[in-house]
Formats: sequence, C-alpha cells, structure tokens
Amino acid sequence: MDTGELLALYEQMVLIRRTEKAAHDLFLQGLVKGTTHLAAGHEAIAVGASAALRDDDYVFATYRGHHHAMARGATPEECLAELMSRATGLCGAKGGSMHLTKAATNMLGSYAIVGAHLPMAVGAAWSAKLRGTGQLAVAFFGDGATNIGAFHEALNLAAVWKLPVLFVCENNLYMEYTPIADVTAVPRPAADRAPAHGIPGEVVDGNDVVSVQETVARLARRARAGDGPALLEAETYRHFGHSRTDPATYRPAEEVERWLKHDPLDIARGRLVEAGVPEETVTEADERARAVVQEAVEAAKNAPPPDPGEAFTDVWADGGAAWRT
Repeated sequence: MDTGELLALYEQMVLIRRTEKAAHDLFLQGLVKGTTHLAAGHEAIAVGASAALRDDDYVFATYRGHHHAMARGATPEECLAELMSRATGLCGAKGGSMHLTKAATNMLGSYAIVGAHLPMAVGAAWSAKLRGTGQLAVAFFGDGATNIGAFHEALNLAAVWKLPVLFVCENNLYMEYTPIADVTAVPRPAADRAPAHGIPGEVVDGNDVVSVQETVARLARRARAGDGPALLEAETYRHFGHSRTDPATYRPAEEVERWLKHDPLDIARGRLVEAGVPEETVTEADERARAVVQEAVEAAKNAPPPDPGEAFTDVWADGGAAWRT
C-alpha cells in the first residue's frame, strides 16, 4: 500500500470517528432519539476490509454498523440525518442507527438480531456463485454472535457449497456487558471454531488498517478462485459502552487504557509519519474530515422531517402496503 492509499484510508477513518462524535453530541442536545451503538475504535476493520473489496461485493453488518455503512459509500450527512429522523436520511428515517442500509452500493443492511444476517450473507454468496459474477459476500459480526446457532449453520452451509463468502468477527472482548471469554470454551471465539467446519480461521490486528486490508484481500482472492469461505477474527476494542445507556464500568481501567493506546487512528498516523508523509499533510486530512462532518451536521439539522405519506413505501417490493400471499 502506497502512502497515498494509506492517507485516504486514514482520512476515511477520521471521517467515521468524527461522524460518530457528532452523533453523540447531537444525542446530548436531544436531536438524536433512541439508542445508538458507536463503533469508535472499530474503524480500521470496516475501512481496511472495504478497501480490499470490489464495489459490487455484498456487505452485511450488525446494529453497530455506522462504520460499515460509511466505508461502503454512505455520507456523514445521510447517516446523521437518518439518526435525526430526517427525510434526507439514508433510509428516509425508517431505519435509524441500528438499520443503516445502502442497497445502491450493496451495503445490504445492519441487523439488530444477533447473528441473523450470517445466513443472509450465505444466500448472497450462493446467488453470486450461481450467476458466475465473481462477487463476494462479507458478513461482519461481533464476538457474541459466535455462540449463536445461525453462526454455525451459516459456516457449515458455506463450507459444504464452497461459497465465496467471508465471515469477519469484530472481537471487542465483550458481548454487550459479558466478557466473551467467560462463556466460551476456546480462546479465539471465532477463529478456533473454523476447523470444525473445515474452513480456514485467521486472527488479525483489527486496529491496523493495513493488516486488515492485506488479510481481507488475500482471503477474497482465495474465495473468488473457488476455494470457499474463510473466517477472520479481527481483534479490536470499543471506546464506549455497548450503547448510550452503558457507562462500561465493568471493564478494568488498565484494560481500557491499554486499548486506547492502540487506537486505529494513531496506528495509521504513525505508519504515515514513518513512511515520510509530512505531519501537516496528515493534519490537513484531519481538517478536511472535520469540515465535511460540520457541514453534514448543519445540513441534517436543517433537513425536513419525513412525510407521513411515505410510511408504507419501501416496505413491499411493489411499493404498496397490502399483505401479499
């Protein structure tokens, strides 16, 4: 990866971090309703993986999916407007924080039911294989999903059919409030389960955008070549609690301090400096991201509310509201 590519990925991660910070601030102002699950600390996984994928590949994420939506083309304005229930929101104010979706770029949803989207990714990969398009499906999920039945069902079927699908676990050590290690028999909740399904299982530093990009690119080439699925466990850490209402006091202070020193933005910035990129060039990228988010906040604040007459559009394939049998 050359310095120009790395700088672009760094700027994208900063853009995501600042957008989430704006969402937090808007919530405190009473402009964002309901809960949100911030992905601060996870940015390198979404950005690095997306950099290794084709534009027509399919992506499925969880309710902690702001970073994936933006990595696949959603703008800060679209995301913030959605969180603020504006008509200009990514889903027209129908999805909110937990269901960001941008079908036009094959970001096929953020799912609140833990593990439910893994079989859907298998279906998308099956479709791509039948059509011979060379597309890949990627399912991102948390460590808690590795103890859900759909996780094992999806891995098994993907392996049996040798489908072009990647399963990427964002292991941030906690399944909501419970340490994943307390309820799982193996040290690596995702990667250690892969051999049981006859597929490769790997672990990567999920806070290093370069490592993520290189690993996903390699596994993607393997899948497109017809060698079947793979499981990648990306080690990371969330900077905040599980959701708005969680102060995360259950996490040891020394653990939090250690992980905050392993920030994805700091790692990428360090790589840029080591490669000889001037500090002012990196700072300019920071400022560009800040300006974009600031404009997005103002645009979202000034956007109109949704039209109640649009409530039943985008619900059924034909745009109607009547039940079909």
